[in-house]
Amino acid sequence: MRQPILFKTIKNYNRSAFFSDLIAGLTVAMVALPLSIAIAIASGADPAKGLVTAIVAGGLISLLGGSKVQIGGPTGAFIVVVFGIIAEHGYDGLVLATFMAGIILLVAGYYRAGRLISYVPEAVVTGFTIGIAIVIAASQLPDLLGFSLEHVPAEFIEKLSVLWAEREQLQMQSFGIAALTMGLIVLFKRAVPRFPGLIVAVGIGSVLVYFANLPIETLGSRFGELPNRLPMPQFPEISPQRLIELLPSALVIAFLAGVESLLSAMVADRMIKEHHRPNAELLAQGAANIGSALFAGLPATGAIARTATNIRAGGKTPVAGIVHAAVILVIMLIAAPLAGYLAMPVLAAVLMITAWNMSEPHKWGEYARGKTSDKFLLLLTMVLTVVVDLTVAIGVGVALGFALRLHQRAHTDSDWTPPER
Repeated sequence: MRQPILFKTIKNYNRSAFFSDLIAGLTVAMVALPLSIAIAIASGADPAKGLVTAIVAGGLISLLGGSKVQIGGPTGAFIVVVFGIIAEHGYDGLVLATFMAGIILLVAGYYRAGRLISYVPEAVVTGFTIGIAIVIAASQLPDLLGFSLEHVPAEFIEKLSVLWAEREQLQMQSFGIAALTMGLIVLFKRAVPRFPGLIVAVGIGSVLVYFANLPIETLGSRFGELPNRLPMPQFPEISPQRLIELLPSALVIAFLAGVESLLSAMVADRMIKEHHRPNAELLAQGAANIGSALFAGLPATGAIARTATNIRAGGKTPVAGIVHAAVILVIMLIAAPLAGYLAMPVLAAVLMITAWNMSEPHKWGEYARGKTSDKFLLLLTMVLTVVVDLTVAIGVGVALGFALRLHQRAHTDSDWTPPER
């Protein structure tokens, strides 16, 4: 079924459900706000792009999606892809690739491709997810350790070499603030999981930097003041040569958006004992990425961490996701200057926690006890993601996974679930 699930849930909507959705939307917005900014920065984009994506794409995913509780926006899985596209094709290339990916997802949803997710080997998804987590963590080390580097290589090995050469410039104040922020995030999540501890931890770390007058770079000192309005929508520049050049990038974005959104929706189904509409979800992801591109935003997809936060906070319907997008918009309109005080080590700490959650350390033992073919596929995809390229990793991993599946002629059930992103 391709009809947005909002049309079904709104028929019996009442004041009690709206109150639950309102509280959940506010809670998720407090989590999504610093995370969206941090993801944009790590992707090599302007921090405002993260907020634009959370507002436009997040709102469209909830408005048109096939899940009652799915929350969409920029996610950690896209950081490596986006960084690479911007470095090779410029930001305008990213916008066009995102626009093309949206069209691909619309076509996939229209032709009911939502069920095809079950054919993607789990070891491949796990491998490139862990690989992305490693790359994200490495990209945050300069801000976490307080290094002042004019240029950091994009290649993983070269990056580690440069960082090791600068080890004597470690700034303990930056590291201390980052460590404190990470500690508070973990503490709040364990002690009061329903409480938006992420925004509180980010606030405490940044306030300490400001009032202690520490020599630590902030969002404002590096990027200037955030805009207090949405940009005007406009179509990306399109040419046949540019379309051909960016098609591989668009396919990767579409693949990641489709896989992550449907896996996130599947996990949400288990939490709320409901069933999502996979083809409606793909259509929503397509519309969201087209919308984000029109506002010069980033690629977007369903985010399992924010979706789980929404469920735990009491979200009942897609209205909670719409509220989440609206709250971020209001904050952007009236409180954008305050974001300039966010300390860079604090945002690095947020992404370090995101990377750790993506890697699912509690499942490493399970992976180690798995079949030899699955372990090989996981490790190969992970290594290719880290040291070569995500596009190559996905292509090789999926092709090899299908070949192994055909060879084994066996299908086994799994309780695998995607990591928090």
